[in-house]
Order: sequence, then structure tokens, then C-alpha cells
Amino acid sequence: MLASVFKVAVLAELYRRAASGDLDITERVRVPAATRTLGPTGLSVMRDDVELSLRDLALLMISISDNTATDVLMSRLGPDRIQGTVEALGLEETDVRGTCEEILGVLREDMGLTLEEALDPKTELTWEMLANNRSLDPRAARNRSTPRQWAKLLRAIWLDEAAPPEACAEMRGILKNQFAPHRLSTGFGDGIAVGAKTGTLTGGIRNEAGVVEYPDGGRYVVCVFTRALDWKARKQPDADRVIGTAARLAVDELRAG
Repeated sequence: MLASVFKVAVLAELYRRAASGDLDITERVRVPAATRTLGPTGLSVMRDDVELSLRDLALLMISISDNTATDVLMSRLGPDRIQGTVEALGLEETDVRGTCEEILGVLREDMGLTLEEALDPKTELTWEMLANNRSLDPRAARNRSTPRQWAKLLRAIWLDEAAPPEACAEMRGILKNQFAPHRLSTGFGDGIAVGAKTGTLTGGIRNEAGVVEYPDGGRYVVCVFTRALDWKARKQPDADRVIGTAARLAVDELRAG
């Protein structure tokens, strides 16, 4: 399961379309408070209507994983067009057609929870709620890929193959602006840049996919997808550190070779 890692595909589609002249990246969109998608950050928790450009929506989508910004962009771009782009880039085993609202709605529906119960941190989860949940089933969910597949997309962005060079440079800048230093970044010290996207979903899904850049010019795609044994806990610092450790071990092996 990708969880919010899939938002990189939305970013790629946006900048490809902007580079082709199909849309204006500065186009402004009004986002009513009444139509917000559930989420813990950004527009999802704001109480009033706002108006932003498409590129600022993209920045919120990646930097703080804003679910509302993501769904606004998906509505503008079209889920099927986004899916067509990832397939054209060689990700044939990937499905990114599910919106945040759809993914979270299916999760909540299959757990048998009301919206209020889902938002209440005191709500007790049981394994039975998640065992057959469609949002966590890679055979059923419209939110799935593999680390190897996802590495193709990141590689294309870093090598200017996903879009024209200027557009890819913009995407790399946004990915390096992610405000989540607790996963991949924990494996790397100062002077090593990380451009990445996290993904988290109830049921123990904790992922991150990105590119690690060394001062000597070395660049390494790293995708670590995990499912924590402690699937109930909302915070998983040990699992987060495992992602950084696995990333560092893999990159060290590549650099030694």
C-alpha cells in the first residue's frame, strides 16, 4: 500500500500538464470549507474558505501531506489521467486512482465507524476491523504499488525524464521541502539532502520514498514500505527509525560498491 506516497504521482501529472501548456500552474482555485477532505494538516483542518494557486496546492500536498489539497488537484487533473501517466512511465503494477476521500471513506466504512468515532482518539480499534478492510488490501485498493515500481517514478523525476527539465527541477524542490524529518532523514546527517514523501495509514502502514543526495554528487533512490506489528499505535517512532536505518544501510552498500 502506498498511503500518501501516491501524492508524488499527482505532482508529476500536474507539472507534466503545465509543461505541455494544458494548464497554468498559477491558476487559482477556491476551496470551500464545506468540501474539505478529512486529514490532520493544512486545508483539511482550516475553518474558512481559501483560494490558492495549483502550485501552492501541490506544495501543501507534498510538504505537509494535505489531503484536501490532494483531492482538489485530483479533481482538476482527473484520476484516470494520473493513472495513465504512471503507466506511461513504466509503473504497470501501480494503481493511484483512489482519492484521499475515497481511501479514508472505505477504511472508515469497513471498520464500521461513524466520522465522529473515526476522529475520536479514544475509539478502540480491533484487528477484526482491519483484517478484511478493502483500503488495506492491495488486491482491492486503488492505492498500491511496490518499492521497485515507485523507484522508477522518482528516478524519472531526478533524471528529467518525467517531464521537461524545468518542471522536474520544480518537483524536486517541492519534494525536498517535505516537513517530515522522522523517517528517511533519520539515517543521514547534515550536508546530505533528502527529497521524499511519507505515507501513513491506520493499520500500521508507514512508508517513505525519496532520493538521497550526497555532496559528492551521488544520488540514490530509496523506497521503504513497512507495516508495523503494533498496528494500533498512532505514533510509531521505532518503525519510523527503521525506515531511516534501512535506507542508510542500503545506500552505504551502494556507495561501498
